[in-house]
Amino acid sequence: MVKLTQMTVHETLDGLKNKQFSAVELTNEYIKEIDNKKELNAYVLETPEIALNQAKKADSRYAVDAARALEGIPMGIKDLFCTKGIRSTACSHILDGFVPEYESTVTEKLFAAGAVCLGKLNMDEFAMGGSNETSYYGPVVNPWQQDKHLVAGGSSGGSAAAVAANICAAATGTDTGGSIRQPSAFCGVTGIKPTYGRCSRYGIMAFASSLDQAGPIAKDVKDCALLLNVMSGYDEKDSTSVNLAVPDFTKVLGQSVKGLRVGIPAEYRPEGLNEEISAYWDKGIEMLKNAGAEIVNISLPHTKYALATYYIIAPAEASSNLARYDGLRYGLRIPGEHLDDMYINTRTEGFGREVKRRIMIGTYVLSAGYYDAYYLKAQKVRRLIRDDFMKAFEKCDVILTPTSPTAAFPIGDKSMQENPINMWLNDVFTVSVNLAGLPALSLPIGLSSEGLPLGLQLIGKAFDEETVFKAASVIETEAKFERLK
Repeated sequence: MVKLTQMTVHETLDGLKNKQFSAVELTNEYIKEIDNKKELNAYVLETPEIALNQAKKADSRYAVDAARALEGIPMGIKDLFCTKGIRSTACSHILDGFVPEYESTVTEKLFAAGAVCLGKLNMDEFAMGGSNETSYYGPVVNPWQQDKHLVAGGSSGGSAAAVAANICAAATGTDTGGSIRQPSAFCGVTGIKPTYGRCSRYGIMAFASSLDQAGPIAKDVKDCALLLNVMSGYDEKDSTSVNLAVPDFTKVLGQSVKGLRVGIPAEYRPEGLNEEISAYWDKGIEMLKNAGAEIVNISLPHTKYALATYYIIAPAEASSNLARYDGLRYGLRIPGEHLDDMYINTRTEGFGREVKRRIMIGTYVLSAGYYDAYYLKAQKVRRLIRDDFMKAFEKCDVILTPTSPTAAFPIGDKSMQENPINMWLNDVFTVSVNLAGLPALSLPIGLSSEGLPLGLQLIGKAFDEETVFKAASVIETEAKFERLK
């Protein structure tokens, strides 16, 4: 018999509706599972009392057939989302003890739909990192081959690991340069970064405002579609939120992809690409082709500039966004003899090494004499990267690529620690999507020779998540990937 915590969201909803178990029973199972898997370090704050109160309310609604879209579904919330009355720190020392007086729009929508809050999930500090090693609370351990102490990916490492380890039914994530997709690939789960503007950014602690986007991480494609139905929608509190109707993303699942044009970018198969990843990419292409899709070769010529462009724009926006953390209004405060000393002391002790690195880079590229040479030029290249996608989508409907150039690597890997550029290179297949503001989904395709999950990425046109879900559904059905039990 399948354990309650191993069920997908849609299977769990069916069980709750059919009175096979109660929301309280379900929540208690997850609370026990969290307690048994503390060594993963996926949660930085557990909220069992809040979860059980929400579960009791869910049961009362099921009793009168008034269940909402996610009634009784136990979820983990990435620590980047402000949750009213629940500590929210972006896994940074500088926000020690910060308890928001307001709720992020995304979590407000989820709780209004009946979701249950199990707690706050670990992440790279302020979402800056690709391995969840920059967190003030320490790294998350990938639940695959735990004895090897592998990274869970980042920045949403806690979210991906928690879903994979069955210590939440689903989780929220955010994606600035691959932070939903890369950890999903490392942990063998599914995650989607929606189109920029599809989900509100209100109440999400900003890293890079023109790149950040919230999205779900879950066990399968249908779960992600169900969650995105709830998370999406216009929000007048967010100036970047787009006022578009939200379709039911679940309706396209299982539909035929006959005649669908799938683009394969030449630039995503560089010389030296991991042979196993390349082979699985070919396998994904074959799956779609056998289902009736048309395979089209495309070019994204400015892809080679994407990483450099991203690591100018993102730190520049981070430098500006993180200026608010000064020790005066909230979080950590380290006194000094003068006001300037207090600023310096607080920010020196409060921010971790990677965050400081990005603030310094960002401040540099925005400074007088360098703004035109770096930041302005990067914005122009960003437009060229976006234009590449627009031209490609004249020939195809969706693009298929690998998610990451590697499988999960060991925590403390010296090649990553000593040269941060090696860590940044893990984002090579993902950052261009954020620069162009497009939707992209990662799903597991198979295991490496070492038994570690590998993922494929599907990229869609702006606000066409439906086509992404439709193509992903075909690959998922054919891949028959076995999740962790």
